[in-house]
Amino acid sequence: MNIQQNISLKKYNTFGIDVNAKRFVSVDSFYQLQSVLEQEKNIFLLSGGSNMLLTNDINKLVVHVNIHGISIDKETDDEVFLTVNAGENWHDFVLWCLEQDYGGLENLSLIPGNVGTCPIQNIGAYGVEVKDTITKVEGIEIDSAKRIEFSNEACLFGYRNSIFKNELKDKVVLTSVSFCLTKRNHTLNTSYGAIETELKAKGITSPTIRDVSNAVIKIRQSKLPDPKEIGNSGSFFKNPVISTEHFQELQEKYPSIPSYKVSETEIKVPAGWLIETAGYKGKRFGDFGIHEKQALVLVNYNNADGKDILKLARKIQESIRTSFGISLEIEVNIIS
Repeated sequence: MNIQQNISLKKYNTFGIDVNAKRFVSVDSFYQLQSVLEQEKNIFLLSGGSNMLLTNDINKLVVHVNIHGISIDKETDDEVFLTVNAGENWHDFVLWCLEQDYGGLENLSLIPGNVGTCPIQNIGAYGVEVKDTITKVEGIEIDSAKRIEFSNEACLFGYRNSIFKNELKDKVVLTSVSFCLTKRNHTLNTSYGAIETELKAKGITSPTIRDVSNAVIKIRQSKLPDPKEIGNSGSFFKNPVISTEHFQELQEKYPSIPSYKVSETEIKVPAGWLIETAGYKGKRFGDFGIHEKQALVLVNYNNADGKDILKLARKIQESIRTSFGISLEIEVNIIS
């Protein structure tokens, strides 16, 4: 076990926050990870670093889960069952699926991060959530260092949520995720307005899964910054769900407020619209701020401190609470 001392984590998190790991180890196999957990329990798990904001140095042993590999478990004429190891880059995996003509993940193109963290957040975009294709998740229990397996139902998936963010937070290391994808007769989800608009602009009336992916990629690139160029963690806040009565009150004051019906009694409102309407879109405070094209994204322009970005997030939350009576929930994991 090659443990390194005082390693900068700047290149290991998409926000590009420069904090140090007092001790750091990268594992590239299940058995290496198991060996680490047999000796160490007080650990900090690190995968693609895409859904976190680091605000302090890490004194625990940082374990970088870097296990790669994709295997086909079984297939029929219509479906393929895959197991993908946690260290695989998510977008690269989606592109690989497209090359094989495997459908189901095309709407989730260009989401940053690794496969191992996708169930934790139940990543979703443009009308699709990853839970819809996951069959099981495997990992290692930290206390016992033993293999553990979860069915889809056992993951307790919710909107940007799962059992791994709640009851099992800091208790399990996810090592692989299994999926069921389609090989033919793909069910396309193009109802999200931006996708329909993009396909129409290209004159595509009978889209393929590749067409849908390309549309999603273009949409995301048009409004979301590349973490390699500007540090960020994608959407910083969840889209809030409010009561129909509350929405109707807001609609009287803001007739153009966008919304998505969740149920007969609940309405989802875009957090980005709320933040933009409150006047934060594009604001910059030295090395950090709110992205000029997407108010939902907080950014590190250079060498920002994670604490400063968190203070900005709290300020935005208070402003939205005061202006709209809505409590914005942070989607990114705050590491303090």
